[in-house]
Amino acid sequence: MTQKTYFVPDMHCSNCAMRLEALEDTLQGVKNIKASYHRQHMEVEFDETIITEAEILSAVQTLGYHPE
Repeated sequence: MTQKTYFVPDMHCSNCAMRLEALEDTLQGVKNIKASYHRQHMEVEFDETIITEAEILSAVQTLGYHPE
């Protein structure tokens, strides 16, 4: 398992955080996502043998966010 933290500057409310956390239900290989709009960051725990970091970031961008 790999854990990465991303800065998500355009996350502004609890709904934004919930949208990002809901990705763990749709992305195979993602074990856990914790998002905080207060700190504007998202922690992702995933199995790198199933999903790549690029695929996760692409899914986040599809929702309209720009992780760094």
